[in-house]
Amino acid sequence: MLKVAIDGVVQEAQPGELLIDLINRTGGSVPHVCYHPQLGPVQTCDTCMVEENGRLVRACAISVADGMSISTKSATASAAQVEAFDRILSNHLLYCTVCDNNNGNCTVHNTTKLLAIEHQRIPFRSKPYEVDNTNPFYRYDPDQCILCGRCVEACQNVEVNETLSINWEDPNPRVLWDGGSTIGESSCVSCGHCVTVCPCNALMEKSMLGHAGFLTSLRKSALNGMIDVVKGVEPETGYGAILQVSEAESAMREHRIRKTKTVCTYCGVGCSFDVWTKDRHILKVAPEHGPANGISTCVKGKFGWGHINSADRLTTPLIREGNEFRSATWDEALSLIARRFSELKAANGPDCMAFISSSKCTNEESYLMQKLARAVIGTNNVDNCSRYCQAPATAGLFRTVGYGGDSGSISDIEAADLVLIIGSNTAESHPVIATRVKSSHKLNGQKLIVSDLRENEMARRADLFIHPKPGTDLVWLNAISRYLLDNGLAHSKFLEQWVNGLDAYRKSLEPFTMEAASRISGLSEETLQTVAHMIVEAKSVCILWAMGVTQHSQGSDTSTAISNLLLITGNYMRPGTGAYPMRGHNNVQGASDHGSMPNDLPGYQSVDDPEVRARFEKAWNVPLPSTTGLDNHQMVEAIHAGKLKAMYVIGEEMSIVDSNANYVSAAFEKLDFFVVQDIFFSNTCRYADVVLPGAPSLEKEGTFTSTERRIQRLYQVLDPLEGCRPDWKIIQDVASSLGARWNYQHPSEVMDEIASLTPLFAGVNYERLEGYKSLQWPVAADGTDEPLLYTKRFAFPDGKARLFPVSWIGVTDEPNAEFDLHLNNGRLLEHFHEGNLTYRTEGIREKVPDTFVEVSPELAEERGIQSGTWVQLVSRYGQVRVRALVTDRVQGRELYMPMNSVESPVNRLTSSHTDPVTNTPAYKEASVHMNVLAEVGENPLPRINSRFGHPTPQNGVEVERKWKRPDYHPPGNGLVQLQTKSQ
Repeated sequence: MLKVAIDGVVQEAQPGELLIDLINRTGGSVPHVCYHPQLGPVQTCDTCMVEENGRLVRACAISVADGMSISTKSATASAAQVEAFDRILSNHLLYCTVCDNNNGNCTVHNTTKLLAIEHQRIPFRSKPYEVDNTNPFYRYDPDQCILCGRCVEACQNVEVNETLSINWEDPNPRVLWDGGSTIGESSCVSCGHCVTVCPCNALMEKSMLGHAGFLTSLRKSALNGMIDVVKGVEPETGYGAILQVSEAESAMREHRIRKTKTVCTYCGVGCSFDVWTKDRHILKVAPEHGPANGISTCVKGKFGWGHINSADRLTTPLIREGNEFRSATWDEALSLIARRFSELKAANGPDCMAFISSSKCTNEESYLMQKLARAVIGTNNVDNCSRYCQAPATAGLFRTVGYGGDSGSISDIEAADLVLIIGSNTAESHPVIATRVKSSHKLNGQKLIVSDLRENEMARRADLFIHPKPGTDLVWLNAISRYLLDNGLAHSKFLEQWVNGLDAYRKSLEPFTMEAASRISGLSEETLQTVAHMIVEAKSVCILWAMGVTQHSQGSDTSTAISNLLLITGNYMRPGTGAYPMRGHNNVQGASDHGSMPNDLPGYQSVDDPEVRARFEKAWNVPLPSTTGLDNHQMVEAIHAGKLKAMYVIGEEMSIVDSNANYVSAAFEKLDFFVVQDIFFSNTCRYADVVLPGAPSLEKEGTFTSTERRIQRLYQVLDPLEGCRPDWKIIQDVASSLGARWNYQHPSEVMDEIASLTPLFAGVNYERLEGYKSLQWPVAADGTDEPLLYTKRFAFPDGKARLFPVSWIGVTDEPNAEFDLHLNNGRLLEHFHEGNLTYRTEGIREKVPDTFVEVSPELAEERGIQSGTWVQLVSRYGQVRVRALVTDRVQGRELYMPMNSVESPVNRLTSSHTDPVTNTPAYKEASVHMNVLAEVGENPLPRINSRFGHPTPQNGVEVERKWKRPDYHPPGNGLVQLQTKSQ
């Protein structure tokens, strides 16, 4: 620890700690406007001037040194601070009382008060620019912009979309999008970083405007008049009196604006943030303290909440009568469910019924769903949507290292020397994780290899982009492993100490020569050798993969090959290393963790283990079934075979997200009794006998588990709409109607029960998860968690990992003369899966109004296709009609179709082929014939979509350009410290 004197008081500091962080941490107060701890030194505002040994320095730009003596309040420092802030006020019209940003968190307001500013020496000067309202979610007001550059730094170096800049050389600088485009037609992806870090009201959410303040909903003319009055009295009263009025109004807002922490309901990154609400109006999402995301969000997490108050929310139970549905009371619906479930169980046994839990629901709800299946009905026929995406990754990790989850944290991915991404469109599917990779790659020299069929954003940024033939990742991964072993490049010491099975594994690699891999994958031997050497030359390697790996007929084996490669290179057990299967849904990890699986009780405790069963039987006071149940793929087969009579599905659009959707829908029509629980009348609801109205994440409490095994609490932001109930209460109501005596009063009681029965979560409770605290499983009874797994041993009895041999079988449903095109599919940044939630946010629908199929320029020329041409895609299993989008993201005879459609779902084209280990559908192995239709429509992506923009990459705000302006001089005298990140 270093000793630093601040205003005469000696403080202990960490080596390398920024002076401003030390001052803030130890309770000092120095003004700072541009500095944000998650952005680092920006150095545009000059307000954090302090005196250090007789010289003025910026506190944000200097690291502490032992023996430093700092004065934050000397006459020289104070004068410099005031001079710097006066320049800021010349760019900002101070009218706090009638500003929607007057909520106690405006940096400009608070700094005016901190410095006791009464009058401006430099008068406000209006800028010659209009307000930009062209983005559907936020607006930019140049007249309020203080040119601090926080937004630019966030866009360039945190989000790394590289859209924003400041034209420092212009006589009237302003923030620019794509160098001068309107926001709406720029490359802006509406991630919200810029709005989140703006220290004033220059960038504001449109949902705040006219709603946050008591006076801000007045007409613009009235507001302008009030602003004129305030500015008119300022010369006489000074800012002090005006700020007092503003603070009184701000305090009044506290009584009607609620700020509630929640966890994002979309992908598996696990972003958390405060949601600001006034009654049921969502004012804004405010990220800052989330352990996974900090200030980061994507367009969905920041702005995609239109579904919460959508007019078509289900608000009453529905019962089928013939081909119609009628409203019913809860008692009537529950009585019908109890009667039909009981009749079917009595006639056919408990295994005639099946249960699907939701990856959108909480851990507690998934636990109760599997408890309902096992303890009340008596069947292990329970599953969740991890079967569609992540089960193969889990299987591969259980085979090799012992736990079916990420081996480290997002911070490890960020710190890695090399990141290898395989079959993951990370920038669109897991945008906030992508920001960490993009930032480390841009700023810290991290190397990036991407293997994919499409040249997505991460591929375009990569140091090496490889494009293997569809479904051949296992081959080239095994070939690289063999090459490393054959050439003495494997980590022999690590293998000897920590890994079993090397001899059998080495023998299994005999067919995987570089020549064979090149022939099968289409990658050159030179390329494969380059990948191999980049891996062994890196100090630490993380491999990220997703559905481009797992949704193949050998998804489990390819996931195993990934983990094998990490083991032979020693890339486990250290920070910055490991395996990272990107979990798709917000709680797909948690749904599996908490027992919604046919073979495992909560915590991956096998149903056929007598000891485990005995523990649950004692706690639940019922006998439990001991044989593995049906997974969701087998359930569909069992319906067609006449063995499965009833299903209960929660929050899963199974009729169009399961592969070979026509076959699945046909199965649902055969069910004797079908219960669907959702927040909207989904396509799957069409087949139901009873529909129950659940509640979205903002209307309940519980926990989610993210892709990095991070368990986080979500708090109830809004009361459930009248007629709706939180899903955990509905499941309990169903159980009670069937005679169970559950009496949970709060989800915390459910979690306490989980912890008592599940060693993996022994120390998890709501107190330890309070606020923004989180735990990454496994969690010991004393609350100790493991952000990085395997630091002392692997999760096998002998503590050693296991190399698991895998062989090459080949892909299914390959193109032939009739079905001559390969069809890939996946996510899109703006929408989540089929879009049941995101299409209900108007701004998202405006950016991406419908789905499309991507066609390569060469195929488009061959077939006479242009963007907007309607085509019919026909597979062996079905057909869809969709518009084409011509793009160089795809090559040759490979197509790509996003999943964002209920009307034309891509899974009408996919097969029933599965990975034999997990029964995960081979979604990515599909071949189609394309009929070009005569009709040509509009481009499926409107011009306001970010893909048409032109980013302007630069190294942050580039403050040196500001310092070179002829009208700039550092405030005060004797300034010698000018230091930027690049230095």
